[in-house]
Amino acid sequence: MIRMTYPPRITDESVLNRWIGLEIARMNEGLVTVRKPLSVLLREDRPSAVSKNGEPYYFDKSVIVSLGQGLPEDLHRQLKLPVLFYSSPGVPDSCSCADAPALAALQLLGEVSTLRTMQGDRFWVSRPIAYAIMKKYPTAVQIVMGA
Repeated sequence: MIRMTYPPRITDESVLNRWIGLEIARMNEGLVTVRKPLSVLLREDRPSAVSKNGEPYYFDKSVIVSLGQGLPEDLHRQLKLPVLFYSSPGVPDSCSCADAPALAALQLLGEVSTLRTMQGDRFWVSRPIAYAIMKKYPTAVQIVMGA
């Protein structure tokens, strides 16, 4: 007896989930794998790190210098860059950041309200705020896409 098998249709949920997972992984390839303290980046002539795809990730030197001038020295050692905001379809209007020094830095820079606090191990901001921060400090902030 011969059984005919048919490939899944593109509209099948499993196919869509697999495809979305592949696209999210592709978007996240440029993320930095080992973040560096601001103090280290300030000493580098051409501040850089390595991304997931093995390519160099170059920070905008003027942004690094600006952050160095705007933040106290104790935060230079604590703040690791890039700051990572996590975006997920499960929380469509907000991003989280699991980084207390990033919250302190963003509060000192006036980007996030001083009323905002860590909730457990992370703080939350609206997506528009996260993207506005990323636009204001190019290369110093990355958005991690989640499934």
